[in-house]
Amino acid sequence: MRYIPFGVNEAQVSEVVLGTMRIPQMSAAEVGELLETCLDEGINMVDTADIYGGGHCEELLGEAFVANPGLRDQVFLQTKCSIRFTEGGSYFDFSKDYIIEAVDASLKRLKTDHVESLLLHRPDVLMEPDEIAEAFDELHNAGKVLEFGVSNQNPMQMRRIARASKYPLAANQIQLSVAFAPAFEAMLNVNMENDPAVMRDGGIFEYCERKDMAIQAWSVFQHGYFAGTFLGAPEYEELNVKLDELAEKYGVTPGAVALAWILRYPAKMQAVIGTTKASRIRESARACDFTLERPEWYDLYKAVGRQLP
Repeated sequence: MRYIPFGVNEAQVSEVVLGTMRIPQMSAAEVGELLETCLDEGINMVDTADIYGGGHCEELLGEAFVANPGLRDQVFLQTKCSIRFTEGGSYFDFSKDYIIEAVDASLKRLKTDHVESLLLHRPDVLMEPDEIAEAFDELHNAGKVLEFGVSNQNPMQMRRIARASKYPLAANQIQLSVAFAPAFEAMLNVNMENDPAVMRDGGIFEYCERKDMAIQAWSVFQHGYFAGTFLGAPEYEELNVKLDELAEKYGVTPGAVALAWILRYPAKMQAVIGTTKASRIRESARACDFTLERPEWYDLYKAVGRQLP
């Protein structure tokens, strides 16, 4: 496993991260076993959110921590807040009172007195940076949150928060896979009169790299917006052929190659895997055992049907 220094405290966190959105059907004992497998493979970071399973994912993690003394101390725990649900639907809330309320509720479910990292989940157009800064300050001073970050935010949104807060943002969690990489398309098609040239994110990767922030990729095996996995999908035949070839070369699975493609970007990269199977955790961890060569990275980029200018 490879590690990156995370945030101002520079805790060493694994490049592969366990995501927990899919654990609601598991028992607490099974979750504990899953965490132990992660630690055996060097994966020490766990990502969750207050909305996953309506809070049940955090509850399962908390039960696993209680049932396995010492386990919590080995895990770098990250949760997310600010997506709210009502009978009329959902909305986003970055207000000070709600951030603090949400964190307190998460800590209760997680049966811990702090999380190592808190991300603001999705952007809130109505956010007031001074309120966010006050919430961060109160949570940090109380020892409830050690690092702060965001999810799915562009550079201007991050700048608004950064100008008000004395705590540098440690991470931005965004969608990225070999089959979903509009940010890379824009990088490669600068000043071109084609659709891939459109910069839809405002330069997230460049901004995060400059600010020494971790870039946490989610939906790492998906194409489109929750459209399904590209692994083995007939519409991605060329990509899968190439993944199979490289998997054979490096002695890993095609999934590990797909993760290695993400981790090859020269910044603080992390890949969040949402599996509930120990075997896939072990397979995914192998993504850090090798580094794709430059031609191989571009071959995979093009195997989705993209062209270089």
